Amino acid sequence: MEAHTGTKPVAEQHRIDEAALDAYLRAHLDGYAGPLTVRQFKGGQSNPTYQLLTPGRTYVMRAKPGPVARLLPSAHAIEREFRVMRALGPAGVPVPEMLLLCEDEAVLGRAFYVMSFVEGRVLWEQSLPGFTPAGRAAVYDEMNRVIAALHRVDVQAAGLADYGKPGSYFERQIGRWSKQYRASVTEPIPAMDALIDWLPANMPASARDDRQLSVVHGDFRLDNLVFHPSEPRVLAVLDWELSTLGHPLADFSYHCMSWHIPANAFRGIGGLDLAALGIPDEASYVRRYCERTGRTAPGSDVDAVMADWTFYMAYNLFRMAGILQGIAKRVVDGTASSAEARQAAAGARPLAEMGWRIAQGGR
Repeated sequence: MEAHTGTKPVAEQHRIDEAALDAYLRAHLDGYAGPLTVRQFKGGQSNPTYQLLTPGRTYVMRAKPGPVARLLPSAHAIEREFRVMRALGPAGVPVPEMLLLCEDEAVLGRAFYVMSFVEGRVLWEQSLPGFTPAGRAAVYDEMNRVIAALHRVDVQAAGLADYGKPGSYFERQIGRWSKQYRASVTEPIPAMDALIDWLPANMPASARDDRQLSVVHGDFRLDNLVFHPSEPRVLAVLDWELSTLGHPLADFSYHCMSWHIPANAFRGIGGLDLAALGIPDEASYVRRYCERTGRTAPGSDVDAVMADWTFYMAYNLFRMAGILQGIAKRVVDGTASSAEARQAAAGARPLAEMGWRIAQGGR
């Protein structure tokens, strides 16, 4: 996973005026003192992320890309990322400390924010090689705990009641990613066209229940979490650019896609001997989430949730394919923000085809 981890020199298309940034931070960020060295994190596809190194402290900066992609401007709304993380920290969700937001594009030519750098481990492979079975079980249980904690946040008390539109979440999301796909097609994907028709026609009652509303991360997965250097404890959840108010089962079922993606594919554990590895099977993982969020009494089965799982899996694979197709378009346009963007973009077709197989009753 060397292509995804660590930092690199700032890519040409994402260069910033480092002197202007240094001057701004000296004037507006308490405790800041240069000299400043700027590097770019290798991961991330949409909003470039920078490491800001000073003699006394390391910071992280997220900025809009340059030039800003035109397809979905809301995807680059870094002001929203800053707002949601600042609200969720006091609500018990592990996030970096938000330090500064600059919406004045005259400073760097784009909006940006600065947050604390969280020292810890990012675990890229879902099978957790090198861990003991007990260690893997602890990591998976911690992931489950954190996403449940997110979905339990009182949006009113957190000041996030207006963070997204209430109601009709799946209808709006299917419409959004259908539009994204059609606006970014580089090569036709028949499975995407089939899912665009199938999903609205096969939406279960649980997906239409507008009483279920929570902050949803939109991309909650193992490698968007920073774990303590030696403990199975999440210190920070990263990459909130797709977050909004929505249906918690949309967010959680997306997180569970790893159980369906083959182990020889990126972020998949499908087909592995999970019991031997110490990784919970999907039904057990869903049950624990339901216990933590109060969806069921402890120990009861999860049939009510799993009955609609085909729709949720097909929807999430469709949505992920739409996201990757957007990356494919940015590769063509030359605005993708990381070297592995081309490889990620190639995943749009197989994910769409997997989603269509699941929709038709296959695995």
